[in-house]
Amino acid sequence: MKIGKWIGGLVGFMTMGPLGALAGFALGSLLDNSTDTVTEDGTQDSDPYAGQRNSFLFSLLVMASYIIRADGRIMHSEMEFVRRFLRVNFGEAAVSEGEQILLNLFEQRKQMDKTNPMAFRNTIHECGAQIAANLSYEERIQLLDFLVKIAQSDGNVCTEEIDALKEVALAMRLSEKEVESMLNLRGNSLDEAYKVLEIEPTATDEEVRAAYRKLALKHHPDRVATLGEDVKKAAEAKFQLINDAKERIYKARGMK
Repeated sequence: MKIGKWIGGLVGFMTMGPLGALAGFALGSLLDNSTDTVTEDGTQDSDPYAGQRNSFLFSLLVMASYIIRADGRIMHSEMEFVRRFLRVNFGEAAVSEGEQILLNLFEQRKQMDKTNPMAFRNTIHECGAQIAANLSYEERIQLLDFLVKIAQSDGNVCTEEIDALKEVALAMRLSEKEVESMLNLRGNSLDEAYKVLEIEPTATDEEVRAAYRKLALKHHPDRVATLGEDVKKAAEAKFQLINDAKERIYKARGMK
């Protein structure tokens, strides 16, 4: 499916506010007037969740444009991660157009910052508030997970990227601890496992169990099922990493 037809399925909160304003610039001729998603053969998609997924994914591209430029560079590995994401979710035809949306967002940032160095940053904060008001907590957590993966895609997460991730998380009404948790998901040490569960090594066994139960509820893949099968699969992979962290702690403490 081409991005032009995909983005035509945007509904609800994406047609208004700072995200809608960015969409007008970033999508340009790709934005059509359709209120339904259109498939490759030109038929209407009856999926009632199409608009929700499309709004989630455009929100991701907007926030990704901020994370990718956090260190002042556009890394090939980060752009390639986004390309793979679009390819998996929308097919090969969507890749070049999705990349163009990001390039347009980079250009919009450049133009906005000419008059006010804080202009784009302030817009990102406003977009975060709009996302927080319209996406569920679980959807925002999954969006943050994708942003962390983008930052990690070059094998090194610099201080500027960590700061940008925390800034975006707070704008979306998430916490810095949740950023630290996701940054440590792919680690293998006991210290990293405690950070995943958002607790200190001094926590009691009962506090460990409670922390895991809390994480298991908010990261359960079923809570983002309406965003599509590929997003759910990514959530399942994340959920397994949380379980792995829990098992490391349980084993070290002799817990069952």
